[in-house]
Amino acid sequence: MRNRLLVIGYWLLTMCGMVVAQDNIIDEVIWIVGEEAILRSDVEEERLRAQYEGTPISGDPYCVIPEQLAIQKLFLHQAELDSIEVNESSVSSQVDMRMNYYISQIGSKEKLEEYFRKTSTEIREEMALGVRNQMIIQQMQSKLTEHIHSTPAEVRRFYNGLPLDSIPMIPAQVEVQILSIDPPVPLEETERVKSRLREFTDRVTNGSADFSMLARLYSEDVESAKRGGELGFVGKGQLVSEFADVAFNLSDPKRVSRVVQTEYGYHIIQLIEKKGDRINCRHILLKPRVSYEDKIQALSKLDSIRIQVLDSGLLFEAAVARYSEDKNTLMSGGLMTNPQTGASKFEYQDLPAEIAKQIYTMQEGDVSVPFVMMDKAKNKEVCAIVKLKSKRAAHKANLVDDFQVVRQMLEQKRSAEVIDQWIREKQKEIYVQIDPAWRGCDFEYPGWVK
Repeated sequence: MRNRLLVIGYWLLTMCGMVVAQDNIIDEVIWIVGEEAILRSDVEEERLRAQYEGTPISGDPYCVIPEQLAIQKLFLHQAELDSIEVNESSVSSQVDMRMNYYISQIGSKEKLEEYFRKTSTEIREEMALGVRNQMIIQQMQSKLTEHIHSTPAEVRRFYNGLPLDSIPMIPAQVEVQILSIDPPVPLEETERVKSRLREFTDRVTNGSADFSMLARLYSEDVESAKRGGELGFVGKGQLVSEFADVAFNLSDPKRVSRVVQTEYGYHIIQLIEKKGDRINCRHILLKPRVSYEDKIQALSKLDSIRIQVLDSGLLFEAAVARYSEDKNTLMSGGLMTNPQTGASKFEYQDLPAEIAKQIYTMQEGDVSVPFVMMDKAKNKEVCAIVKLKSKRAAHKANLVDDFQVVRQMLEQKRSAEVIDQWIREKQKEIYVQIDPAWRGCDFEYPGWVK
């Protein structure tokens, strides 16, 4: 009864007076789910965010979005009853990543604030709430579906019952081994870069230049350069150790660090703000250039290695162990790992463009000619050869080769059915009130209107 009275009181209060949203549009309560209100501004913000992120909305957004928000509140309500919590450090990490991504896409923190008509602090707080709720909902859904498992017999029956046009196509996939060499950088080139960074430091120190302006003009970290070198709040573990050791020891925002060497190049760093175990700082990155002659020398060395593999019986794995300078693949015989899946299989479009170009016409066991590529992890050019370990043509999923794919399809279907039924049952239990002007929708779950 108390909850019902609170809901009625909130409804009457909002019906007696409107509140004004930040964009000066009259706001109003359009849905109430349990004790939680959904505002017109909530819908507008979600619509704006979907538009910004390029997320399609299948249907009228003023019907689809309120229902999605209502479903979220069902899960959040149950999660509160079940005392489900999330790790706040994980929330902070996700917020940092999203804020940095948004800023990199839109150009600056100021432009982001202008777009959303809010301060960056307000955006962060709202984003943190969204991320936290998303994690809670995921945990709640996992709890509802944790009992779902399928036997091989069930997977076979499911597969045999699929219409032919429902059997998914498995795209062409390849496994690739790589052996790469970092061409040496001449000492004079290294000294040139370090001298340039010291010049920047002097200009910032004597007040003749602003650090963020120099970062925009000269930093070779393209994404952070758009933001004046700003990295956004990060934890120590998110930075390479050489950079982190210096950055986290800075205490005066007016001072510039010494020149720091990392695998990416050479940096100078300026502190912006410390917040607990996280830091926000700016940096300028310059990378020494590899000479044409050094690239030719590295390619020549790789050509000799390739001949040993093809003509002298040297195993590619042994060549990797002996010569490769790619630490990420050194212990796996050069076998590359797909960062999107954590597995060794790649679709062509998921490979670096230079590698995809090499292997497209290769057969299993072939070794490419030496080539130059951009190593995104190191943010620098390297010279490499690759071996095509395996290649599977595009095909319709089958139980022999793609059993796990089919099993996943079955368990996803069962999970969706469990969640669907749970939502329908919760609709019957929880108080729901919808403003008459917002009821004229073809809802996915008709039980909202009682």
